[in-house]
Amino acid sequence: MSTIQLKTSIPGPKSQEIIERRKNAMPAGLAKSTEVAVVSAEGGVVTDADGNILLDFAGGIGMMNIGHRHPDVVKAMQEQLDKYIHVCALVATPEPYVELAEMLNALTPGNFPKKTILANSGSEAVENAINIARYATKRSAVICFEGGYHGRTLLTLSLTSKYALFKKGFGPFVSDVVRLPAPNMYRKPQQFSEAEYIQFCIQQFDNAMIAQIDGDSVAAIIIEPVQGEAGFIPMPKEFLQHLRNVADKHGIVLIFDEIQCGASRTGKFFACEHAGVIPDMICMAKSIGAGMPISAVTGRASIMDAPHLGGVGGTYGGNPIACVAAIEAVKVLSSTEFLNRVQEVGNLISAQVQNWKEKYALIGDVRGIGAMQLVEFVSNRNERTPDPDVTLEIIRDAVAHGLLMIRAGLYSNCIRLLPPVVMTDAQLQEGLAVLEAAIARAHNKRGL
Repeated sequence: MSTIQLKTSIPGPKSQEIIERRKNAMPAGLAKSTEVAVVSAEGGVVTDADGNILLDFAGGIGMMNIGHRHPDVVKAMQEQLDKYIHVCALVATPEPYVELAEMLNALTPGNFPKKTILANSGSEAVENAINIARYATKRSAVICFEGGYHGRTLLTLSLTSKYALFKKGFGPFVSDVVRLPAPNMYRKPQQFSEAEYIQFCIQQFDNAMIAQIDGDSVAAIIIEPVQGEAGFIPMPKEFLQHLRNVADKHGIVLIFDEIQCGASRTGKFFACEHAGVIPDMICMAKSIGAGMPISAVTGRASIMDAPHLGGVGGTYGGNPIACVAAIEAVKVLSSTEFLNRVQEVGNLISAQVQNWKEKYALIGDVRGIGAMQLVEFVSNRNERTPDPDVTLEIIRDAVAHGLLMIRAGLYSNCIRLLPPVVMTDAQLQEGLAVLEAAIARAHNKRGL
């Protein structure tokens, strides 16, 4: 029996009413990927206001790796509610904060002492990491990369790429930010082999360290080991290792933003483990909280301890209810059973989407690591011309047939597949069949 059950069109009348209320009560700039008003969710399944049951292939943009309302998380939160809700770590010490910090210190790569600070969002994690790096190095410049997404606060928006969607109209931005090209194997110049292209990217970086900034002026280099918003673009091991070498040479703090690609999405708790490159700091959020607003920065104790007493912190950072949710989520995420399941889910999705690439000319590329998979759509395969319009058309079609989805990519021409890993094989196959049918209709419509 299929999981998807549609009683009305999407959106149905009750969802339309809620969406209309949203339109009147919330800013127009707060976009939404679907016309779905959710009233309940469990595992990888959501139910809307009209009783339609849909499969969730967006996962809150990577927040729900262990699924909606995981029972261990719900139980821990309920038990914490009976104790106390909040005290503020700047006033007293909630033990769940300490326990979660200990867990993340132990999990984070690197054979050196570590410490962790908690906050509420990915943006806050990045803000903390940059601020601490600047304080520790007594420098101000930060190197980031094209395609990178690091948040929407003033500092993190300054670091974020994809100007028209995220940055237009919000300047001026923070100074002393240097943005450099990042490797994108799908869009490499055709005359280069992959190895030659990686070396070219390294040479570009080294040239920028002379032409744009001096290494001894740089506080931090921040990069996503797998770029999320840019379109699930993995950074080559050689490139990450080069950043590590440059950071070591100049005393720069190397920061990996694992907010979307971490929390076991790629088959390892941290995506950087695939490359074997160890940063000085790692930023975490999204799925470590299983839906609760919590983020973390874990880094070298010598760097984390640099700011003066009272120099870091926030009112809600390390909220006990969010902490106990994260403790249970991290237990699940770091388990061998879960990591094995990530590989199974990734293999299942990859086998399907690789087959699609052979069948549908509007698919330019499929890629991913573990259960972090993506399909990129183009109007011309040879020219690799991005096609955001067909991407949006396919998403709308798939949503209408019971599948929650969201776009990605620097050109907004990709569909990211981030289903909760707890979905059954049957649910995954069902969702993929809905997506393929939408792709096939778009393909046939264009006479391809």
